[in-house]
Amino acid sequence: MADRRENEKQDFLARHGIAPAAIEALPADASPRRYFRISGGAHGPCLLMDCPPGAEDPHAFCRIGAHLRRLGLSAPEIYEADMENGFLLIEDFGDQTYTRLLDRGEAAEPLYRLAVDALLRLHHAQEATDIDLPAYDATLLIDEAVLLTDWFLPALHGQPCSDAARQAFAAAIGEMTEILHGHRPTLVLRDYHVDNLMLLSGREGLAACGILDFQSAVIGDAAYDIMSLLEDARRDVPALLQRNMRDYYLRHCPPERGTDFDARFAVLAAQRHAKVLGIFVRLCVRDGKAGYLRHLPRVLDLFRHSLKHPATAPLAVWCEKHWPDLERATIAAAFAARCRQADPALFPLPAGQN
Repeated sequence: MADRRENEKQDFLARHGIAPAAIEALPADASPRRYFRISGGAHGPCLLMDCPPGAEDPHAFCRIGAHLRRLGLSAPEIYEADMENGFLLIEDFGDQTYTRLLDRGEAAEPLYRLAVDALLRLHHAQEATDIDLPAYDATLLIDEAVLLTDWFLPALHGQPCSDAARQAFAAAIGEMTEILHGHRPTLVLRDYHVDNLMLLSGREGLAACGILDFQSAVIGDAAYDIMSLLEDARRDVPALLQRNMRDYYLRHCPPERGTDFDARFAVLAAQRHAKVLGIFVRLCVRDGKAGYLRHLPRVLDLFRHSLKHPATAPLAVWCEKHWPDLERATIAAAFAARCRQADPALFPLPAGQN
């Protein structure tokens, strides 16, 4: 299978005049996609995106990227595409990811302000929802959040969650997300954080903020992406910076976006952190990517913090009953060992889940 995929990739590149020597593999991330930097060919420097059929949908990347560009935001241009086999030649935004810049000591506030400005452009745009995408409704929010009960808690406690506990958890998520009803939706990019943002040289204003990894975008609540940016699962964001960026967003967002903002922010934070706790364990157990376990203490702290807001009371009550040691829970070496051993008996998923 790997040899066939490699042959398909080389055939695609050859059709566009790109020799094997011009290809440099880039580090893999949490997704099944792979990226390769191309140094030659008809389009000059660019990237090859390898989206294995059945695992990723290149149509979504192309369609949503075009929509973002129409809205005045910077998403990579598509130069060539083989949709059937899942190969794209796309614009290379370079190496200036927010993560690298911050790790080098660049001032954080201007970078985050630019990222918030991009969200403000999106949230002011009436036409942001003029694209056919799934609704980020209670069903989808619950389907994501139960990754906590299906992956994280079994690894933490050494035994599967009961069906009754799982159903009660889903009901709690559904109850607390009722606060999202009635708010005008927008385009939610869903993974808006510093790993997926770039500072583009030679561009001014909003155009300098390059946006990546938006192919899972949905139509949902405006608080989600700024929450994802400021409560980053992979990076500590200083409390003062969080507060300044929240205040900045609220001063400049459309008035209706600010209604019940703190409550919506807390509800979506609880949902996302529950999901991410499950995803990071799944990446270890199912995909052999144990490196994500190092982020679990941060995400657990963010999850705990989200439960302090009254709007998340249904989930807090569930935790009191079904996860009574939450406030004392730590991510110990034994937990990591259980994840790496990947005992299938701990993860008896409902039919159809993976």
